[in-house]
Amino acid sequence: MRLAILGGGGFRVPLVHGALLAGGEVTELVLHDVDAGRLAAVERVLAEQAAGASAAPRVRTTTDLATAVSDVDFVFSAVRVGGLRGRRLDETIAHAEGVLGQETAGAGGIAYGLRTVPVAIALARLIGERAPRAWVINFTNPAGLVTEAMAAHLGGRVIGICDSPVGLCRRVARALGIDPATAKFGYAGLNHLGWLRSVRVGGEDVLPRLLADTAACESFEEGKLFGADWLRTLGAIPNEYLHYYYFPEAAGSASRGEFLLEQQRGFYAEPSLASWERTRLEREATYMAETREGERDDLEGGGYEKVALALVRALAHGERTTLILNVRNGSALPGVPGDAVVEVPCTVDAEGARPLATGPLADHALGLVTTVKAVERAVLEAAVTGSRAAALRAFALHPLVGSVPVARRLLDAYVAAHPELAYLA
Repeated sequence: MRLAILGGGGFRVPLVHGALLAGGEVTELVLHDVDAGRLAAVERVLAEQAAGASAAPRVRTTTDLATAVSDVDFVFSAVRVGGLRGRRLDETIAHAEGVLGQETAGAGGIAYGLRTVPVAIALARLIGERAPRAWVINFTNPAGLVTEAMAAHLGGRVIGICDSPVGLCRRVARALGIDPATAKFGYAGLNHLGWLRSVRVGGEDVLPRLLADTAACESFEEGKLFGADWLRTLGAIPNEYLHYYYFPEAAGSASRGEFLLEQQRGFYAEPSLASWERTRLEREATYMAETREGERDDLEGGGYEKVALALVRALAHGERTTLILNVRNGSALPGVPGDAVVEVPCTVDAEGARPLATGPLADHALGLVTTVKAVERAVLEAAVTGSRAAALRAFALHPLVGSVPVARRLLDAYVAAHPELAYLA
């Protein structure tokens, strides 16, 4: 089996490669990146990882996109248009206007989407030409928006993944003292905008038991973020990213992009497996660090790379499984358009990923989902047509911006700062 990773010089690629070493399904791994230096650094780390492994895939690197995707079976898309410097600019510009700069939520997410969607569409078209039977697994953020852009050209052969829902479910299962493999998790929403509404074990919903126990409820990341009282008020456990919506005053103005840029500079200057591992643990430990005490297992991997490989096994070998994924809605989530990409549990086998029917969202959640989906649709319109009006609408309508004058200034500043946004000038 041949797998191509677009964004193959990315820092998290060794996580995927490490998971591949245990599986043996992938015989050739093709890494593509526009930065040859980053590719060389990651290739060195992978060589160290593979030392002594009996089933290590052959690794090949290239800066030519068409070569990378030709005749592969799977494509992992993990590109970062503009790099970490682009992320730093997104955050800085947003903070100057007093709004959130996070790369998937609010102004920062819109700017990142406007840069990324045109590239994602071009990737989808090229993959459709060079590898029409390949499955595309999208890691690129904003994951739901980018998956929806690619699905317009690849249909159901592109599936988006995120490690946030599986991490939430794992933490909730631990707090309940149950094996997550025995439970059915009722999760629904959009990427980085979803709610865990039920946990069924043997037909019984045990989530109310957790919500009623303050100590257990506040023993894991989301309980610490939101507080047991708010979770009981909602009757559900939100994805951690909803903290930006429910508690915007606590979001702060520190630049995550600045931190990662400086942190990774040292690794790429002198790459090795040991320095990568040290940098990775520091990176993970500093993410929402105030909530992670006692959750060391979340820093040891087991996130998106394992979700991706479970998805690969199901698609390649028909190993039927259920995963929370970003796919076209159909009729699974009431109140959301059928062609919109949502994040819900899906049945996966060799035929693809099919979303499972779920109950309607509560009115407050559906209202937020509908508004954010309208923002994503405006970003798509701007990226496809070059409409500056659509881009302005995306900024102005987002709940974390909420001001037309601020939206106008943000759009002007982002277009001036990012060469990739010249199409909106």
